[in-house]
Amino acid sequence: MRFSLFSCVAPIALLALVGCHHGHRLRATHAWVRLAAVPGNPAAAYLTLHGGAEVMRLVAIDSDAAGSSELHHSMKTGQTTGQMTGMQRLDELDLPAHGKIAFAPGGNHVMLFGVSPQMKPGSHMTLAIRFEKGQPLQADAKVVGAGDPAPY
Repeated sequence: MRFSLFSCVAPIALLALVGCHHGHRLRATHAWVRLAAVPGNPAAAYLTLHGGAEVMRLVAIDSDAAGSSELHHSMKTGQTTGQMTGMQRLDELDLPAHGKIAFAPGGNHVMLFGVSPQMKPGSHMTLAIRFEKGQPLQADAKVVGAGDPAPY
């Protein structure tokens, strides 16, 4: 029986690719929270959600370290000025199958009201990502100060 180099190397390469590939599983990455500049004002949470095999309807992202939360989308004036004019509350948001939704400054974000005073820059906050169906997804979010750069 003869073996070629390809027949020996190809299965090993395939296993390495499978091991490194996250596949299309539901997950959250790059979660972080920016504290408010004025104590008592809401903080904002950001992250990226990666969709699994089917569309998932996102209904909430909250934390035990905050009294309440709301999903929001920042709205801007005309394309030429790019200035933020306000926010629109979102009751739900569809996460596409095999797609992603970014929560980032100037776009989708989570407003966190009544954040615990124990949350300081450098600490971590657990975010519970809730969908219409299934168990909540957990994300560990790094907490940064109001003037600090985004960690990701």
